[in-house]
Amino acid sequence: MKGHVLAAAAVTALALGVALLAGEARLPALLGAAIATGTGLASLAAIGLVDRTAGRPMQATLAVFAAAFGVRLVLVGAGVAVVARAGASAVAFVVAFFVPYFAFVAIEGSFVHALGRRMRKPA
Repeated sequence: MKGHVLAAAAVTALALGVALLAGEARLPALLGAAIATGTGLASLAAIGLVDRTAGRPMQATLAVFAAAFGVRLVLVGAGVAVVARAGASAVAFVVAFFVPYFAFVAIEGSFVHALGRRMRKPA
């Protein structure tokens, strides 16, 4: 889990740092990056929590995936609406959201894979 946390922190710092350098598209880029990294970090925290507390950690982890996807879906829709209403760059928002989003999906997938391997080992 430690490696997953470090990777998530690196993705967060990189995404927000690049968004800050986006010039006049800074605000939509920051909004997209903040939604992606915030939901990604929350998802990893929830996965870590259910891993320790759930009787069926794999099922609970998949429920976290589904819930996080739903939250992301709603927040992206709201973010696009805010960006469009402000007349800002929707492209900057979309790129700033989806690049870290896919990185977080990879980190979350890696964690679930590690969880599955750990569950197969005899105690």
